[in-house]
Amino acid sequence: MAKRLIPTLNRVLVEKIVPPSKTTAGILLPEKSSKLNSGKVVATGPGLRDKAGNNIPVAVKEGDTVLLPEYGGTQVKLGEKEYHLYRDEDILGTLHE
Repeated sequence: MAKRLIPTLNRVLVEKIVPPSKTTAGILLPEKSSKLNSGKVVATGPGLRDKAGNNIPVAVKEGDTVLLPEYGGTQVKLGEKEYHLYRDEDILGTLHE
């Protein structure tokens, strides 16, 4: 069983952020109340090459919090954790505090 996945080309490995289902006081939150499809970048590939052979790097880096499309990506399970693999151009943007 593999313990580490290094994406190829312009792919990005993302661990989805699961919003809490209840507050600290124990109040259950509805499913739609805090649904923001986001995730944390775990690993990135080296990027694509253009026609001249120059490397085009991936737009995000490890540790970035990104906004993900509602559908798409490839689900990958490594050990007990679940990740998703997206192409660089499928990621909608980065989230900042």
